Amino acid sequence: MIPRYSRPAMTAIWAPENRYRIWFEIEALAAEAMAELGDIPREAARNIREKGGAKLANITAEDVERIDAIERVTRHDVIAFLTWLAEAIGEDSRFVHLGMTSSDVLDTCLSVQLTQAADILIADTDDLLAALKARAFEHKHTPTIGRSHGIHAEPTSFGLKLAGHHAEFVRNRARLVAARAEIAVAAISGAVGTFAHLDPSIEAHVAAKLGLAVEPVSTQVIPRDRHAAFFCTLGVVASGIERLATEVRHLQRSEVREAEEFFHAGQKGSSAMPHKRNPVLSENLTGLARIVRSAVTPALENVTLWHERDISHSSVERAIAPDATVTLDFALARLSGMMQQLTIYPERMAENIESLGGVVHSGEILLVLAKSGISREDAYKIVQRNAMATWTRLGQPDALTFRQNLAADPDVSGRVAAADIDAAMDSRLHLRRLDAIYTRVFGEAGPAA
Repeated sequence: MIPRYSRPAMTAIWAPENRYRIWFEIEALAAEAMAELGDIPREAARNIREKGGAKLANITAEDVERIDAIERVTRHDVIAFLTWLAEAIGEDSRFVHLGMTSSDVLDTCLSVQLTQAADILIADTDDLLAALKARAFEHKHTPTIGRSHGIHAEPTSFGLKLAGHHAEFVRNRARLVAARAEIAVAAISGAVGTFAHLDPSIEAHVAAKLGLAVEPVSTQVIPRDRHAAFFCTLGVVASGIERLATEVRHLQRSEVREAEEFFHAGQKGSSAMPHKRNPVLSENLTGLARIVRSAVTPALENVTLWHERDISHSSVERAIAPDATVTLDFALARLSGMMQQLTIYPERMAENIESLGGVVHSGEILLVLAKSGISREDAYKIVQRNAMATWTRLGQPDALTFRQNLAADPDVSGRVAAADIDAAMDSRLHLRRLDAIYTRVFGEAGPAA
């Protein structure tokens, strides 16, 4: 986590103060459940809650350093925390962590942190969806050229481009919700997960109070397939970010210039070339997506642990959990802002549609000829030869447009009325089904053109 790509709310989740507060809450809840069962005195549970709670409510940087100092001796993070906590609680600290093992605290805490992170990511996605929807409706009827293989294909709508990305992030939101549900489990089952020294009702109590489900079989650790699914989801969301960022990067190219990132007053694009307006945000998002996806493979490798547990996963998760969630949070927020302020050039889009002399309307002409009675194979040959005659002479003084070449071809002009050819070369033909698509995506068609 570097400050440049971090936002405070997500970063705070991974701060040691938050982690220790969650650790204490797990311990206090477990003690209260034990007191209800008569396993420890009720007064002890009250003292743990009151004295420990007061200490954790005002935990300071000096306290964190004190815990770190203890850990440098114990070489065990949970024991270091419990030792520090005992200093505040006193004699009743002997009832803290009774019958529990470190993984009960560590894994349940990680579940809480990941659900906290997921809540922020879901809210981030909602913001992005709102931005995409607004721009999709704004440019629903803005014709632009569709491209396949990077080459002009047929006209489409710029709003429809954005509607496609909106639909993807609706799916990504559902994936995040599912990932949150999968990771939101607690394990308070003791060494090797047998509940030998704990009643299962203690786990149920802690889980319910933390808003978690109970892990059905925790072999001392929560199985890491859950975590793998979580980080795989983050990777998929990151890829969705990169797909949209890549679209913006291409559209901002000098040869295209159909859309570009907002250029702020005083912004500089290059130290050497004052004219430059670079797609720095979308390029940045492409890089950040790589960082998030880099967590996927380690998370998958963490699934395989030795027997009931080992800690080969621990060091991995200490790195990827904060890094992936903080980075994705920042990327989603950056993408939302970028789309809200994206500068769009409808006039340039219209120019690009016709920049190849009209050949992008070849598909409609093919249909018109086929409907006139010509076989599809012959119609294709007629249209292609006129399209190639246009394409290969683009920019030359004697070049003819696709429309002019068609008019000069007796196989076309002798069979199809000029008005029908003109109608077939209207870009708006390709937008006539937008209402149906928009209703699928947004549940509403929006205003008419």
